[in-house]
Order: sequence, then structure tokens, then C-alpha cells
Amino acid sequence: MPALLKSVEERERRIQQQLEEAERARAEAVRLLEEHKRTMAGARAEAQEIVAKAKSVAAKERETLLAKAREQYEQLLARARKEIEGEKEKAILELRREAVDLSIAAASKLVEANLDSEANRRLVLEYLASLEAGGKGK
Repeated sequence: MPALLKSVEERERRIQQQLEEAERARAEAVRLLEEHKRTMAGARAEAQEIVAKAKSVAAKERETLLAKAREQYEQLLARARKEIEGEKEKAILELRREAVDLSIAAASKLVEANLDSEANRRLVLEYLASLEAGGKGK
């Protein structure tokens, strides 16, 4: 019987070792799982921080681009207004010249006098100036 008892004790010892080894493996698995959870939580937090920073940078970049676009728009608008005003002044001067020339032509036909062109121009300009002065006073 001692051989049978010895084999039973040997078997008990192996089972006990396997149980202890299984417990160590379970404890290691629990430790690794907790470590994995911490790592994942840290990675998640870091990812959220990166996304938040990216959103902030994108918002700042958007504001910068909008401000630049507004500034360019205002510059373009101011330049267009200046060009329009210049063209308007040119058109007014051209109309005045044409009015002077037409007035001279009409006056020459009516008066049929042989006045020189410069004298006619001066007379018409004085007349237009008196009209403008009278129109502004109204």
C-alpha cells in the first residue's frame, strides 16, 4: 500500500501545483487586464486631447482665413469704388467737353460770328459755371 499511497500523494502534489499555477496565471491575467484597461483609458484620453487640440487649431485657422478674406474683400471693394469714382469723373469731364463743343457749334451757327474757338470755349465755360453756381444755390 505504501506505493499506492505514494502515488496518491504524488498526484495530490501535482494537482496542488497545477492549482497554484492556475491561480498565479489567473492573477497575472487579472493584472494584465487592469494594465490593459489603464493603457486604453490613457490612450482614449490622449486621443480626445489630440482631437480637441485639432478642433481648436482648425477653428483658429478658420477665423484667420475668414478675417483675411474679409480684408481682401474690403480692399477689393475700396479699389472698385475708387475706380468707379475715377471713371465717373472722367465721364463728367467728357460730357462737359462735349457740352462745350456742342454749345460752341450751336452758338456759332446762331450768331454766325467769326469768333475764335478759344473765345467761344471761354464764354461757354463761364456760362456753364454760372449755371452750376445757380443750380447749387437752389
